[in-house]
Parts: sequence; C-alpha cells; structure tokens
Amino acid sequence: MQDEIDYTRKFKVVDKHTETKEILQTVYTSLQLKGYNPINQLVGYILSEDPTYITNYKNARSLICKLDRDELLRELLMSYLEK
Repeated sequence: MQDEIDYTRKFKVVDKHTETKEILQTVYTSLQLKGYNPINQLVGYILSEDPTYITNYKNARSLICKLDRDELLRELLMSYLEK
C-alpha cells in the first residue's frame, strides 16, 4: 500500500552488562533511601534468593527479580576482578 509512512525506527540497544549495572544501582539507591544497608541486603538476597531482602520502594524488588542470580554473581565477580 502506497499510503504507508516510510520512516526510520530507532532502537535502544542495551547490553546485558549495562542492564545489570543499572538495575543494581537502582536497587542500591532504593535500599539506601529507605534506610537499609544496601550491601547487607544485596548479599542476603544473593545468598538466599529471597526477594524480601529488597524493598518494594521504586520497584526495586521487581527489578532485581529480572536478573538471573548466577548471571548477577558472574557480573559482580568479573567487575571485582577487573579493578
């Protein structure tokens, strides 16, 4: 059909590493704003995979549940060893 509009679509490409980092930063900030110790809460979550370690504030719990725990540990370890 000739009446269709021809335009270029732009897609935002975000790699898995960047997405993981953004989610962790958001969750960390949410925990901090609610008065929790973010490191202790994240460690508790990673060890137990119990989402109640993460606050619902600013959708942090839903965000952290998007990440595969094994992949999260892998990313954290790689980041730690690169420094």
